[in-house]
Amino acid sequence: MAQAWRSTGLRWSAGRPVLTWAGGRRSALSWGRRVAFGVVEGGVRECAGARGHTCPLRAAVSARSTGGRCEECARLDRAHSVAADGIADDPRPYRVYLAWFGPGLAKVGITAVERGSARLLEQGAVCFTWLGTGPLMAARRSEELLRAALGVPDRIPYGEKRAVRAALPDLDEEQRAAAIRELHAKAIGLAGWPESLARETFEAVDHVGVFGLDHAPAARGEVTELVAGGAVSGELVAAAGPDLHLATGNGVVVLDTRLLSGWDLVPATAEGEVRVPIREFKTAAAPLQDGLF
Repeated sequence: MAQAWRSTGLRWSAGRPVLTWAGGRRSALSWGRRVAFGVVEGGVRECAGARGHTCPLRAAVSARSTGGRCEECARLDRAHSVAADGIADDPRPYRVYLAWFGPGLAKVGITAVERGSARLLEQGAVCFTWLGTGPLMAARRSEELLRAALGVPDRIPYGEKRAVRAALPDLDEEQRAAAIRELHAKAIGLAGWPESLARETFEAVDHVGVFGLDHAPAARGEVTELVAGGAVSGELVAAAGPDLHLATGNGVVVLDTRLLSGWDLVPATAEGEVRVPIREFKTAAAPLQDGLF
């Protein structure tokens, strides 16, 4: 049997998607590259562990879980997470941002200055602008202030982002920037900003070209889970956040790479083959078979 590999996720490096694997192997991706793998027959999805450590129980986890962790490992993974307010004394400077994912879907958030825009690429932000820069707790306080004042959340389920991205209207870069310009102006004009947080002027950063969404056909559906003995094969036409948009024999299908963790994966040979459950997007123009495996 071919050597099996285990995915450790999708990373964004120098503005390009890179698949990473247990043991340190990296697969840099580019548009037009074939992405193909099969799931080992009789395999079971195991917990991905926490913070670089293997799950001591090697617990089985749901095939539909994007976290891919058992309850205990999920708790440990978030214990020291900035997103979960697990760190209060991080000395690094942070930035507050406003991100837009599509019509009616925007959020505020924070990220370490040293990470640049990586966090926004990881979240699949179609465009974004910085709002302010300063110490962690000041950034945290402003995030809460802005969330309440602007009426936007600080967290959005990724499925909602994907659904909106699948039906993005035909807007140019300036029109997308306009979608967050007014919110930025309102945010900067608010009273109550922490004094230690320097406010940022408006400058929209657009990711449509970076994600390949400017040339890719519209996605028709998404992989809902992997299954033992299943397979996915397609040509990479776009990528956003953890998602790969693959042109297959059944149109463009979106694969959330977080679903790969914990499975033993092997190379696949058939081109354009999809033998895993697929859910059609409601906006699809033509039917896509559900549950292909």
